[in-house]
Amino acid sequence: MLLPPRLVSRRTLPVMRKLRTILPSAEDVEVHQLESGASARVFRHPGTGAPSPALLWIHGGGYVIGAAAQDDGLCRAFAEKLAATVVSVDYRLAPDNPYPAALDDCDATLEWMATQPDIDPANIAIGGASAGGGLAAALALRAADRGGISPVLQLLSYPMLDDRSETPDRHHRLWDAQSNRFGWQSYLGDADPVTAVPARRENLSGVAPAWIGVGTLDLFFDEDKRYAERLEEAGVPCEFVTVPGAFHGFDLVARRAEVSRTYFGSQCDALRRAFAG
Repeated sequence: MLLPPRLVSRRTLPVMRKLRTILPSAEDVEVHQLESGASARVFRHPGTGAPSPALLWIHGGGYVIGAAAQDDGLCRAFAEKLAATVVSVDYRLAPDNPYPAALDDCDATLEWMATQPDIDPANIAIGGASAGGGLAAALALRAADRGGISPVLQLLSYPMLDDRSETPDRHHRLWDAQSNRFGWQSYLGDADPVTAVPARRENLSGVAPAWIGVGTLDLFFDEDKRYAERLEEAGVPCEFVTVPGAFHGFDLVARRAEVSRTYFGSQCDALRRAFAG
């Protein structure tokens, strides 16, 4: 399979943004408009009881592209396998809306979920892939600082956690150091990275338990491994799943591959344990 080293740059951003408008619409998806301006796509399984455990899912796209609808299939699968409610948030994208717009939208969605009568506010997990994983990590930190809603798990799939990662490597596919630099610059704007970037947080104690998965050929492998180690050092339980030979977004490119199914199974197992905990 031939995959490009990067999909996003300042030059290609307008083209990639147009792809957002041609995602297939799903008439059976329940969509809620939130006061923050974000929208939430809700997935339920017929066997889900009320109030049910729930997962807030945050899509990837380097903070600059993507839409919640791109993960409809994944969210349905989570809802079915877990008998849980899954809410996928359409957050505002950078550079048009830099930090903290996207994080605020995710936070507003979490707060909205906790008010829904069919969702157990004490049994909500937060998760996401790539930039979505970075936002989930940032949301877990914000939740720990604020108190109130306490996520039972942060499910971080090859999360984008550190703006300082620029390792040049010809093996990186779909997201390389150049894309990473552009994504972070777009997202941060004039914000202080120490405040906005999860990996720059000095004290990680008190945040939700974590599951972190990443491939060994992913640009984010080193930063994700170090974040997992720092969580453990801070006394936060963290399961770190390494996928040998996997590139960034491998499970989305090759959904039916055995390695992708195993990866999804590990995520579901972690969520089941957290919901039952």
